[in-house]
Amino acid sequence: MRLEGLEERRPSQMSGGQQQRVALARALVNHPKVLLLDEPLGALDLKLRQEMQGELKRLQQDLGISFVFVTHDQEEALTMSDRIAVMSDGQLLQVGTPEDIYENPANRFVADFIGQTNLLEGTVEDSSTVCLANGARVQAPSVHGSGTKVAISLRPERARIRPRGDVLAGETAVDGVVESVTYLGNARVYGIRLDFMRMEVRDENRPGAVLHEPGSEIAVSWETSAISVVAD
Repeated sequence: MRLEGLEERRPSQMSGGQQQRVALARALVNHPKVLLLDEPLGALDLKLRQEMQGELKRLQQDLGISFVFVTHDQEEALTMSDRIAVMSDGQLLQVGTPEDIYENPANRFVADFIGQTNLLEGTVEDSSTVCLANGARVQAPSVHGSGTKVAISLRPERARIRPRGDVLAGETAVDGVVESVTYLGNARVYGIRLDFMRMEVRDENRPGAVLHEPGSEIAVSWETSAISVVAD
């Protein structure tokens, strides 16, 4: 467990991460077939939690034991898992790989719970069109019947900010106004006010990236392949 030299320490003399390793060793020493971990990293700070995530994945691969890992941290679930089961109110809503869950959510709850997303409310008009709450019609292939209330799930990193009237061919766009800009180091998150809702767009800080100031009138665009149409 990489705890050599700490054998004589009392629990209070050990770091949170070291105490977690001791707890894991106690659970693993009897070679269980399945190990249940109920939010084991919840009390740790971000950097230590990320280090322990790596430790747990290494242990699982080395030992070949199935880990059932309970967490409310969606990013942690995506990072740690081979398969994810999303539950709500005791109901199993979807089971799949992290990519399946993120890219093809089964319903509105899963789309909103796993990762950040924008949910654009609308109504199915036909198999390829959804009418948004403001009356705008957008290309959005759907398996739901005509008249069904749905939402278009659009991840912030899949949307693009374009000048109004300068949207690329094959993209769908809605007009909006930049309300806020949050700097994250490797990206900026823009809060965009549409005429019927607020949404977020994540733009990576790449060389030559355009900074859109609050108050800028822009268009938010996306490719059809970037969205999911979800119902309750």
